[in-house]
Amino acid sequence: MEPFKNKISPDLVTCLGLHIERHLEGFDRASYEAAILGKLEKLELKQRARLIADQTGKILPETLDAKFHILRSILHPLENEGVDRASDDKGIRGWGMMPLGMVVTDFGLEDFDKSFALLKEMTKRATAEFEVRPFLDRDQERALAIMTPWVKDDSVHVRRLVSEGTRPRLPWGMRLKKLVDDPTPTLPLLEALRDDPEDYVRRSVANHLNDIAKDHPDLVAEIAKRWLKGAGKNRQQLVRHACRSLIKQGHAGTLTAFGLNPPEIRVDGPLVRTPAVTYGNALSFEVGLTSTARKPQDLVIDYLVHFKKANGTRAPKVFKWTKVKLEPGETVSLSRNHAIRPITTRVYYGGTQAVSLRINGRDFGHAEFELVMDRD
Repeated sequence: MEPFKNKISPDLVTCLGLHIERHLEGFDRASYEAAILGKLEKLELKQRARLIADQTGKILPETLDAKFHILRSILHPLENEGVDRASDDKGIRGWGMMPLGMVVTDFGLEDFDKSFALLKEMTKRATAEFEVRPFLDRDQERALAIMTPWVKDDSVHVRRLVSEGTRPRLPWGMRLKKLVDDPTPTLPLLEALRDDPEDYVRRSVANHLNDIAKDHPDLVAEIAKRWLKGAGKNRQQLVRHACRSLIKQGHAGTLTAFGLNPPEIRVDGPLVRTPAVTYGNALSFEVGLTSTARKPQDLVIDYLVHFKKANGTRAPKVFKWTKVKLEPGETVSLSRNHAIRPITTRVYYGGTQAVSLRINGRDFGHAEFELVMDRD
């Protein structure tokens, strides 16, 4: 797989030089490209974008209006609503927006109106989710006032920017501490976008709520309960995706919002069928569940593998399993194989590990097994 950093490529630099030359009198294209290309190869993605932004900022005209005029002039005409679009001889789009957006934040923080007008155009050609964040950090109320009408914009990219750009904990983006502490200013925006016709927007709303859930789980549980009333399929999917972390954690309020009450069951197990698991093979276990309730009940069943850490302690990792509906007195038997093989996100240590169950947020059972690391 090609390194992600190559999204910001020498070809993009050459393309930028070409378009700037068309609109900036006296531009020394050769010097501009040489200043970037001589350093680009050794840099990672964001460092590459930063280098291009710095060099572009140096050669643009002095005034903000003139700077922004050049940036707007080199944008690609609006055609093809896809996301990952390459720049070409018609203009800059796709990953080219990353360094150009940095130029906007470098010079435009004192003029919200002009900067947001340009970022709105840029986001139609990729995304400006990172670039609106310094403005939100500088003056949250003013930035949100500008973005609020965008929830009704014709462009799916602009509507998504309202949700994605204001996420409190956007990956790769600066953390918006004010919204981490108090997310309520963005809730009306999420309400307005929750039934957007585009899944691209709805998934952003779900991820935004998942961000909020990390600091305000009870608030998201309350929102989930309210949004699920009379919800269609799309909104149900949105809410479930938004609450994915809370459901795995067994957050009581969230489970109640989804109609998952404390389980009334007898649990036999988990019974480990592979008391010694050689690294690269699978842990095998089974469980028996018997309903003790007087009416049917829905059960969401997850399992936890308690992996041994370097210091000898064990840390649980939750894995999704299955859903069942049990009638009164009904018994069901379930089995599972869990592969223990190399993955980039975990280092395994031999010795005693364990497996347990989480059913509707409640923990049941605990069975140990030995992980044997084959060093040959």
